[in-house]
Amino acid sequence: MVLEVKNITKKFGGIQALTDVSFQVEKGEVFGLIGPNGAGKTTMFNLITSMFPATSGEIVFSGQTLTGLKPYQITKIGVCRTFQNIRLFPDMTVLDNVTVGQHCRTKSGVWSSVFRTKSQRLEEKRIKAKAQELLQLVGLEDYEDTFADSLAYGQQRRLEIARALASEPKLLLLDEPAAGMNEKETNDLYELILKIKKLGITILLIEHDMPLVMKVCDRMAVLNFGKKITQGTPEEIKNNPQVIEAYLGREEEEELA
Repeated sequence: MVLEVKNITKKFGGIQALTDVSFQVEKGEVFGLIGPNGAGKTTMFNLITSMFPATSGEIVFSGQTLTGLKPYQITKIGVCRTFQNIRLFPDMTVLDNVTVGQHCRTKSGVWSSVFRTKSQRLEEKRIKAKAQELLQLVGLEDYEDTFADSLAYGQQRRLEIARALASEPKLLLLDEPAAGMNEKETNDLYELILKIKKLGITILLIEHDMPLVMKVCDRMAVLNFGKKITQGTPEEIKNNPQVIEAYLGREEEEELA
């Protein structure tokens, strides 16, 4: 298992956001975490990436507990995420946004950068080449000198994914990557997720676009009011009466058939 979430509970004062949630993500799969707004999905992402601690329970990544680690340490061991709201550096170029994502993998220190040592120059060249490779992967190779805020919405989403990939994650957390996308952009995102999967990167996906989720996920867990109500394959999930009523709604049953 790449990720093991064990009996996680999270309370914010008198509000219980998650209650005894457990699931496992296997290496190389796309695992969906779905549920209505307020179900606790993003809270779970925040716990996995140590944005704040769990009240109880344990999260284990590749055999290592994440309890007590700082967010930058989580990134360094191979877990990276995107956010619901795009968080690019708008006044930096597309290329620079991606190179920033490699910060946790750089070795050059302050003095080597100041004196432009040979090792620093070689590393800078490697970082740029890696960034260009990732831009090609996400279809933005023709925009490397463009400022990030000049990109179309769907392109900004793909740039954020490229920046996350720059940290060389083993587990990539995507928080509603299709939010606000049109049909073509969503189809492009589907193809990109498959490409990332082929690279051997495990993906944990939060998404409200159910046709996309059902098409791209190998397995998924369903949250409702902070509790896991079921998990399984897309086929099992879409035919689960509890899911249909609690999350998808009776009127959407035909859409998933």
